[in-house]
Amino acid sequence: MNQMKSFPEGFLWGGAIAANQCEGAAQEDGKGLSTADVLIHGVFQKPQIPVPDFYLKKEGIDLYHRYKEDIALFAEMGFKTFRFSISWARIFPNGDDDCPNMKGLQFYDSFIDELEKYHIEPLVTISHYEMPLNLSLKYGGWTDRRLIDFYLKFAELLFRHYQGRVKYWLTFNEINMILHAPFNGGGLLPENGKEVTLNQKYQAAHHQLVASALAVKLAHKIDPNNQVGCMIAGSAVYPISPDPEDVMAAVWKDRRSFFFADVHCRGMYPGYIQRYFAENNISFEITEEDKEALKSTVDFISISYYASDCAAAHPEAYGNTRGNIASSIRNPKLILNEYGYQIDPIGLRYVLNQLYDRYQKPIFIVENGVGAKDELIPDGEGSYTVHDIYRIDILKKHLLQVREAIRDGVKVLGYTSWAPIDLISQSENSLEKRYGYIYVDRHNDGSGTLARYKKKSFYWYQELIRTNGKSLDQQ
Repeated sequence: MNQMKSFPEGFLWGGAIAANQCEGAAQEDGKGLSTADVLIHGVFQKPQIPVPDFYLKKEGIDLYHRYKEDIALFAEMGFKTFRFSISWARIFPNGDDDCPNMKGLQFYDSFIDELEKYHIEPLVTISHYEMPLNLSLKYGGWTDRRLIDFYLKFAELLFRHYQGRVKYWLTFNEINMILHAPFNGGGLLPENGKEVTLNQKYQAAHHQLVASALAVKLAHKIDPNNQVGCMIAGSAVYPISPDPEDVMAAVWKDRRSFFFADVHCRGMYPGYIQRYFAENNISFEITEEDKEALKSTVDFISISYYASDCAAAHPEAYGNTRGNIASSIRNPKLILNEYGYQIDPIGLRYVLNQLYDRYQKPIFIVENGVGAKDELIPDGEGSYTVHDIYRIDILKKHLLQVREAIRDGVKVLGYTSWAPIDLISQSENSLEKRYGYIYVDRHNDGSGTLARYKKKSFYWYQELIRTNGKSLDQQ
């Protein structure tokens, strides 16, 4: 039996961020407002239009002006790859513009220059929980078929402009979350004070799936070396009991998320989701051209993983707790962190095996992290640090399970932890919940110097990458 201590040769270690949570410069150098800019109080709140004078994402952590400093720190940790998103509104400020904003492209040119300087492989998310606000207000977001062409114009520009410089692409971030946070995921606004309907959510999701498939086809046409992946929010789903009805509830809860991966990987809508549509009176437009387009399947699957979930035939009988964005049924066997997430490292191994058994495609873990209320303290050497042993402990437990999944035969391409530097959390739109190996001196009221400080986890992750995972076995 292979008792591998290190990870596979060429394993892509790194970190992941999103433009709207880091860059700031919200309307600088020609950038337009995005949907993320108007989600002032978190993803489940109503968008605030017009935007106020102050909101956290307006400046973010000022990555737009400090990226060279930050990338140098990532290089010091030894990153092999770095996942980031390109702000659609920075390139096409209104989304339906005739010409791109060249200053936006110049920023990402320079950003990738810095990554190349340190031999860090770019991993680019084309659409990460933001789109030009104009596309939401003028067209109703992804419910409108015209967004497919607007998206493809953006994607084609990126594929051509960065040909030979960017190999790995993700089409949409956590595409399945449009069902839980439709404005955040697709720019869908309620009409006349009513909730966004299931028909609208699935029509928007369908348009995104078609756009994603067409982007895959386009990327391969422009450069056969391109590798394009889908990205879903992954979560292990367990039946709350061995009752067969609870087991089937878990099967169906899985399917509502995994159907997105089924379409991305198999090129068609599976029978079970068609049954779900019929039983819930969900009807939306799918053309013959759409069916043909969906046949362009992805090269790999990428996932985020933060917590696991449970399912029950009668969920009202059980308590709920937090998930990444959606709520979860409370698992009595798991410990909750301070934000109500069910910490479950073994669940990551479970999901990796589940996805690989299902598709036999390589998997990239592009988000996994620990949000906490970190305390900055003097380091005894004239600077400051954070003793985030809790972060190290949880990440270590998750990565041990990734190694177990690889031993199980799962092909895992890499691991980009969320996030290597403190940023604005998506769910709360807050700087209080910190994820990074690097502390950023900024707070919810906008105060702080924006100075960067290395946490204890910085050195732990640095050693982990240096040894290609062997240091996980050290005490």
